[in-house]
Amino acid sequence: MEFYKLEKLQVENFRNLSSDTIEFSQAINCIFGENGNGKTNILEAIFFLCNKKSFRKNTSFPQILSVESEKPEILFNSAWLTDNNQRLSISGKVSSVTSSWNLNSRPIKSKPKLASVFINPFDSYGFHTTPSFRRNWVDQHLSLISKEYKDVLSRYNQSLKFRNQLLSKKPSSYLQQVEAIDDQLAYYSKIVTDLRMEFVEQLGPYCKMTFKIIFEQVHDLQLQLQSEFIGSTQEEIREFYRQNLKKDDINGRTTYGIHLDDYLFLFDGFNSFEFCSLGQQKMSYLSLIFAYIELFRYKFSSYPIVLIDDVSGELDSRRWKNLIEYLEAKNFQVIITTANENFKQELEKIKNSNKIYVDGGSIGNL
Repeated sequence: MEFYKLEKLQVENFRNLSSDTIEFSQAINCIFGENGNGKTNILEAIFFLCNKKSFRKNTSFPQILSVESEKPEILFNSAWLTDNNQRLSISGKVSSVTSSWNLNSRPIKSKPKLASVFINPFDSYGFHTTPSFRRNWVDQHLSLISKEYKDVLSRYNQSLKFRNQLLSKKPSSYLQQVEAIDDQLAYYSKIVTDLRMEFVEQLGPYCKMTFKIIFEQVHDLQLQLQSEFIGSTQEEIREFYRQNLKKDDINGRTTYGIHLDDYLFLFDGFNSFEFCSLGQQKMSYLSLIFAYIELFRYKFSSYPIVLIDDVSGELDSRRWKNLIEYLEAKNFQVIITTANENFKQELEKIKNSNKIYVDGGSIGNL
């Protein structure tokens, strides 16, 4: 996997953003402006360019399309620097039904993979309260560092969808077909479970480290997989599906499997949702994300682009400084927003940082 840092970005018809060209440094970029002017929209445009989707939940194409757009399409123009100091341009046109991309002005079938991680402290609530949020968080982040996981999970979901259709519609000889699919599900379930276990085990030490660096406290943070299939063989998983087939047949759907696994976030051995204050939960969640970034660096010897949406409200002045020192010490490209004047003053002290100001969607480098 090759990694890129963003040098320039121009977008047209993306939310309220103007078509101004935004220039980025290869280190820390600070986006300032009052709330509601478009700071987060810049992060969303970068994330969309990298992932072809928004980080906002339930966001469809019409929602990111500018209300002033004359055509139902969004245009991207961007310049990137590779790890080998080679410059390249990526441009694209995205509509509600299709997209087309160019690399160095030449058409390509698929856009190069651009790794980015979005950090929003408000997501801590969803992570701590909603099992589906936790599952999606792990699936998304683990897929970014493991192609095997992404591919096998996709095949599992395809087989699961077909199994549920058979159980729901009950065509002739459907039970025999279901049993055949269960062989596939058992095979995929074993691989996915093992990769999830490896992932949560690897995150643990990094969680403890980042929590200590940023929050100046020593706590044992662990993300723990909760699954019936931990340590099971493929045949044991296959037997599980066989034993539950009668129940699934009555319900018309698959009532259990790795698609319903959950995760427990432990803080010194206790459930962080039940044991921790809201402040500690947010601190733990931030530590988890930075731990993931460190794990990413360990696996690929390079960092993803880190997009941080105003964490200033979650940190006191001392921890602001800890976070800034942590960001300065790392060799990753950071794009961080804030409307907090005190945090802004701290960000402005960062040597060689790039400062961007947003006012009503118009953008300028300070």
